[in-house]
Amino acid sequence: MPTGSNSDTKWKGSREAWLDAAFELLLDSGVDSVRILPLAKRLDVSRTSFYWFFKDREALLDALVERWREKNTQGLVRQTEAYAESITEAILNVFDCWLDPALFDSQLEFAMRSWALQSDEVSREIDTADETRIDALTRMFERYGFEPLAANVRGRTIYLTQIGYISMKTQEALEVRMQRIPAYVEIFTGQAPQLRELQRFQARHGHAPKPSSSPSIAARES
Repeated sequence: MPTGSNSDTKWKGSREAWLDAAFELLLDSGVDSVRILPLAKRLDVSRTSFYWFFKDREALLDALVERWREKNTQGLVRQTEAYAESITEAILNVFDCWLDPALFDSQLEFAMRSWALQSDEVSREIDTADETRIDALTRMFERYGFEPLAANVRGRTIYLTQIGYISMKTQEALEVRMQRIPAYVEIFTGQAPQLRELQRFQARHGHAPKPSSSPSIAARES
């Protein structure tokens, strides 16, 4: 039977399918539930087909960590490096992460941090990720003229605030969060965002504010 045939794929799945299923179990039930037999049942494939893609369960768990590292850590770092005309626009680029799971998956972040409570190795991965992300935010502020200490404090404040949101599983309606965004930007940067910057940010997230809730005291006309 040809290796790439549909029936062959059905029999053994694919590496990405196994990883996707593993993430679903991690998010639903924690790392202890991420085991080969439940995954095979979820995918409706042979248990032995797992070994086409992974040496053992530990290799699968390592792949989960790697995918999280690429999605969340590198996703955040890339947003700190995205083009912006001002520090306020740069902060809004970072805020994209908190509203777009394609850039930064908050549910996955919570699951990883919960896993870290059971694993020293994953805890070290979390520590490394935190340091990398804060360093990226610090460099972002420095590029816009902030002194190193101030840049680091502001970067840490932004990051730890968001991790607090994630750890507490805080839920906010989009309308409420959008109303708060201008004030967050001003608190974190010391500068009010331009109205056009907020409008571009809102458009990226499909938000059309009501006239009464348009940015006011925390946003300036250019």
